[in-house]
Amino acid sequence: MQPVAEIDALLAGVPLPVLLIGPDERVVAANAAARNLFGAALVGRHHALSFRHPDVLAAIARARLGEPQKVRVARPGAAHDAVYDVSVTPGPQGVLCAFEDRSAEEQMDQMRRDFVANVSHELRTPLTALLGFIETLQGPARNDAAARERFLAIMSREAERMARLVRDLLHLSRVEAEERVRPSDEIDLAQLLRATTAGLRPMAEAAKVTIRLEGADAPQVVHADHDQMTQVLTNLIENAVKYGSPPGSEVRVSLSQETGLLGPKLRLTVADQGEGIDPLHIPRLTERFYRVDGHRSREKGGTGLGLAIVKHIVNRHRGRLIIDSEKGKGSRFSVILPLGRF
Repeated sequence: MQPVAEIDALLAGVPLPVLLIGPDERVVAANAAARNLFGAALVGRHHALSFRHPDVLAAIARARLGEPQKVRVARPGAAHDAVYDVSVTPGPQGVLCAFEDRSAEEQMDQMRRDFVANVSHELRTPLTALLGFIETLQGPARNDAAARERFLAIMSREAERMARLVRDLLHLSRVEAEERVRPSDEIDLAQLLRATTAGLRPMAEAAKVTIRLEGADAPQVVHADHDQMTQVLTNLIENAVKYGSPPGSEVRVSLSQETGLLGPKLRLTVADQGEGIDPLHIPRLTERFYRVDGHRSREKGGTGLGLAIVKHIVNRHRGRLIIDSEKGKGSRFSVILPLGRF
């Protein structure tokens, strides 16, 4: 058998957690990654004291008989389970076990499955409504003018809802693809905010909500993507008007400069006077399709993707999105962007 020092040197060059189990079923050698995974006292112990998963123990037992094995196991973690592909290979020195972390791939696969399920759910309701009304218009309501007008109005609303969902999905896909590309254009965020607010005032007036703009008189130049920042401003102000402001209330939109550890910052804040958001919901608000009140959001045309898009845009601009809210005291959505080059 090779000296332990030589085995340690060989295992140290492997980036995966790797260990060798000797003929006496004790761990003969392990690299640093394996010791970090299973503990510093791993070497010299019986392997069953470290690997309690029955599939791993069974694979090691079969490998000791000369049969290479590969199993997938999950180890409990603080936030989520860690998933490993474990290769168990017999050899002249004993049984070699290598652990390949597949947690990121598993999480991505789960995210894809959840995303497809959510999109399917969001499209199913309006599609079912459209098919039902079409069937009714082709049959019992064929000659009913009043019913036809009412159904056509509902069909138009449901079709617009699907169009908004498809549009937001395309926006989200585009933003995610560009997230690592830093914007190089210079824009006057104050001017953009004035223009965006002016365009949203008719919608606010229809809802009997006042938009008050502060700190946008002087130019505030940042390196940003014009269209994406328009999307951020529109989304945050629209949300404040639609979901956070009862009739007669006010949405305050403000720009201000502040000093940060990495240099000057520009803070955009959109604050409403609504009922506020339970703190339990705040960490999940930027998740795709997450809604505090799903029925109300759908009634007002929400797709559940707006804040997810905002988060990705802010990340691309090397900024931060901060959400503060308290039940009964309204909500404040703040975007903090670096001033100057980043």
